[in-house]
Amino acid sequence: MSTRARRPTIQRPAPPRERPNNKGSASRRSTEEEPNTVEFQLLAAGLAIGLGTIGPGIGIGIGFSRAMEAIGRNPEASGTLFVPYILGLALTEAMAIYALVIGLILIFAVG
Repeated sequence: MSTRARRPTIQRPAPPRERPNNKGSASRRSTEEEPNTVEFQLLAAGLAIGLGTIGPGIGIGIGFSRAMEAIGRNPEASGTLFVPYILGLALTEAMAIYALVIGLILIFAVG
């Protein structure tokens, strides 16, 4: 007979059992597939800012082009064209600022 000591066997814990869901399998499945709303808020904010600045950008470009054409044809009219152009520029740029504000609201205030 050998006097050698036996090594203790290491018991591994049993894998955890799934607890039955009292709400049914459909509700468990819906929570697993529920999208992350923060990601969609950031996507909506990016789209609001990006798409909201396309129109004002095009409008400012067209307006500046027409103003420069008018000044090029009639340089004496540059004084009379300046004030309406700046006013139109400010009103057009306000649309882009509104898009920025909506995007910031979607990022920070919602959720």
